[in-house]
Amino acid sequence: MLKLLSSTKEYLDFAASVNSDPDFSVPVYSGTEELRQRLLEAPQKPDRLVLGYFEGEELLGLFVFLVEKSEKYLEMLIGLSRSARAYEELLAFLRGNYPGWQCDLVYNPRSRPLRGLLEGSGAQFDTEQQKMALTGDPPYVSDSRIELYSPKYRDSYTAIHSTDVYWTAEKVIAAPDRFRVILAVEQGEAVGYIDITCNYDENEPFDVFVKESCRRKGYGRAMLTKAIQLNRPKAMMLTVNMDNAPAIALYGSLGFERVEGQNDIVAHLTL
Repeated sequence: MLKLLSSTKEYLDFAASVNSDPDFSVPVYSGTEELRQRLLEAPQKPDRLVLGYFEGEELLGLFVFLVEKSEKYLEMLIGLSRSARAYEELLAFLRGNYPGWQCDLVYNPRSRPLRGLLEGSGAQFDTEQQKMALTGDPPYVSDSRIELYSPKYRDSYTAIHSTDVYWTAEKVIAAPDRFRVILAVEQGEAVGYIDITCNYDENEPFDVFVKESCRRKGYGRAMLTKAIQLNRPKAMMLTVNMDNAPAIALYGSLGFERVEGQNDIVAHLTL
């Protein structure tokens, strides 16, 4: 059965064990220490749902969700289980308690029990994401076309921003403690952007975009090198569609290397 958890401290060994299994790990939290910290913090946050699946006294599943009540949105931040039954109970719980909500599940593509359940539930899947980590140290060359976000670019930034994502332009702007926004500017307007986290030990771009009419001018490379320079000495990683060869080549030329066994997939489900 599923239980709401007010503490995860006694379940950290279970989490570490499942996360060490390449078929069931949480790719984004590959490091044991970061996973432990996220689990310990989750029950204290008002926008987190923390659940454990038990058979008798044995824990077989540990799950953490972001809960956005005003938007009727759930996102699985941590899903740790080898049990198909645990995922079945989880989905039944979510449907019973959050009917009609949108739910995104970020998970390990090797997790066959979860993948099979989601396929049978009518979920929509994004392209598998290849993880790449910055291992090189590309030289930084200042480029006057690249600027940090400021309110004068709000209209042009929001006009070109992706809309079919959770972190819309408005939400990113409202979270300056979490995101740094780097812009490519042409004739006083934003023609490209990178939304990148800035408050973690390992930061990552959430969205990278350049207007089609302004591509092949070096904006993508210039914004990325600026992002790397501002992020130092912290680590940086990113994920990219596995079939996007040009992007993988660009990131590789900037010092990013593929990280094997840490890919992820996002599934979208209406509960």
